[in-house]
Amino acid sequence: MIARPVVAVFDFDGTLTYRDTLLPFLLRLHGWGGVIRGALPLLPTLGGVALRLVPRDVAKERVLIRFLAGLSDAELRRLGADYARQDIPRQVRPQALARLAWHRRQGHRCVVVSASIEHYVAPWARAAGFDDVLATRLAVDEAGRVSGRYDGANCYGAEKVRRLQQLLGTMADVEIYAYGDSRGDRELLALADHAYYRTMPGEGDGA
Repeated sequence: MIARPVVAVFDFDGTLTYRDTLLPFLLRLHGWGGVIRGALPLLPTLGGVALRLVPRDVAKERVLIRFLAGLSDAELRRLGADYARQDIPRQVRPQALARLAWHRRQGHRCVVVSASIEHYVAPWARAAGFDDVLATRLAVDEAGRVSGRYDGANCYGAEKVRRLQQLLGTMADVEIYAYGDSRGDRELLALADHAYYRTMPGEGDGA
């Protein structure tokens, strides 16, 4: 029997990193004062999320519109690359990097699938050695400015699986390792041959 190619799929926030990475990015762009002032009109939305009256995808898009709308896509990519290079390395779990290194030594294809925006996930992931990056994309208008709205869907939950299937084709043709830490990863973990929830094997461990 011919062995199937192996793909290792990692969630980003809370799996590769210790915590959410969007707020630190917004703080880098606007500072605490700017974030607090910008968040005040969003309090009903954030309260709605806490009460489960507003979907998380909707709330997140409103946050992105509030803080990123009007920036040029080129400028946001520059800011994202700076954040990826200067700040994200301090947020990354050493165990996650060790596991990535193990997969790379085995010759496995390594993929990040994240609800965070591609503007900073992609440059960090490429530098870390990932082969593919699937992250939330933002719409850009004809003038090259970001609207803050999603280009497609937020890369969360079932959308992670859809994007991965789009990348890989027939999932039965590959052996999948998946790493996640939240309900947004449940569908991804469910399809994996080797699923790791809130755990990361040691560098020398196999399945």
